[in-house]
Order: sequence, then structure tokens, then C-alpha cells
Amino acid sequence: MDRNFQRQPKESNQMIFGIRAVIEAIKSGKDIESLFLQRGIAGGLMSELKTILREYDIPSQQVPVEKLNRITAKNHQGAIAFISPITYQKIEDIIPTIFENGEVPLILILDGITDVRNFGAIVRTAECSGVHAIVVPKKGSAQINPDAVKTSAGALYKVPICRHDNLLSIARFLKDSGLQVVSCTEKTDDFIYKPDYTAPTAVIMGAEDEGISFDLIRNSDYLTKIPMMGEIESLNVSVSAGIILYEVVRQRVGASASQ
Repeated sequence: MDRNFQRQPKESNQMIFGIRAVIEAIKSGKDIESLFLQRGIAGGLMSELKTILREYDIPSQQVPVEKLNRITAKNHQGAIAFISPITYQKIEDIIPTIFENGEVPLILILDGITDVRNFGAIVRTAECSGVHAIVVPKKGSAQINPDAVKTSAGALYKVPICRHDNLLSIARFLKDSGLQVVSCTEKTDDFIYKPDYTAPTAVIMGAEDEGISFDLIRNSDYLTKIPMMGEIESLNVSVSAGIILYEVVRQRVGASASQ
């Protein structure tokens, strides 16, 4: 499967400022990575922007004017946005294509991974291990910025990233599409070797501090953990992702070799 989706890499996040400029960027289809609005500002144009944000389901942050002034000294009018260096995809469009190409889906869901370098490292490993797409939440996820692109060694231009406001609904969609959902969590006695990863699979990784949300765990087909032999109780999440993804690779390569 061609996982590039004809995306052209950009060197860095492009900053745009001014209410009308932000409105036009959204209407033209630009993917907004982050958007800062001045707290307490009102007016007809700002109301129009907020309406468009609701229409396009784009999250924003209300911040004091001092923060906006630190970002740029120019006349921002209370609105500053950063355009993503990638184009976000829709997992609903990707899954049918994987099956049509005769491939076995491998999807990675990242629940609350906010550290940019961890995120970039996970994407790099995901690309190397054949992950077809990565799903992240619209809020509470690492920004995709030049640091993330660099840490991913360019993998962010190769693996489709899907941003959604409800990971639970995505997990249910994937299950309805025939994928098993495997959560990597300490809240189990089963190790990562138990599931049969030769089947269509979605792997969920959570943040190191809070882990995977309760609703996602409750809707998983398998709960698995990585065996720990030392005294330190947990691994870095990017390392954990690499371990479980390469268990998937091991099983799938082994199954192919035995055919």
C-alpha cells in the first residue's frame, strides 16, 4: 500500500495571524496544528471565526494577549494559528484501501502521548514496522512540528496520521471493520505475546503517567503488558511501542515464512 498519500513535506509549521487570515486558511482546507485566540476578545469577525471553528471541528486555546504578543509582535488581532507540516488523513478512508490491497491492517492508536520527541520516535518505529496509519486525539496529543518531524527521521511524511475527537468511536469503528483491539497496559496479567497479531490489529498505547483511558481499555479485545524483570516499573512509551510492534512483525514474518 502506498502510505505517502501524495503528501508534499514542508520544512516547518507556517504561522499565520490575523482573524481574516485564519478564517481564509481554514476555508481553503489548511490543516491547523494549533490555534491561539485572545481571551475575552469579541466582535463580529471573531464570532465568525468561532463559528467556523465549530463547523470544521477545529480545537483552539484561549490565552492571554501577552502570550500572543510573545509569539509575534505584529498585529495578530487576537488570533494566531500554525499550519501543520503534514496533511491529516481519515482512518475511515484508509481501512477499506488496506483490505482492497490484500494487506492485513496494522493501526496504532496513541492515547494522550504529548511529548513531541516520544511521538516522533514512535512514528519512526511505526513506519519501520509496517504500521498503516496512526490515530491521535484532536486534544491532548503532541504537536506535529519540526522537532517531531526531525525525531521521526521523516517518517511523519510517510505514515498517515489521523486526528479524531473521539478515540473510543474510532476503536469501535475498527472493531466493526474486523480489527482486534489490543491495549498495552499494566492493568493485566497477560503478556504481549498472547494475541495472534497475524489477524487485523489495532494497538493502543497510552501516556506513561496516566496510561490508556478506561473506556478504551473496556472496549479492547486484549489487554497485554511487557514483561519487566528489573526494579524500574515502566519503560519509555516509545520503547514500549517498539517492543509490541516488533512482536507483531515477528509473528507476521514467521507466518509468511511458514506458508
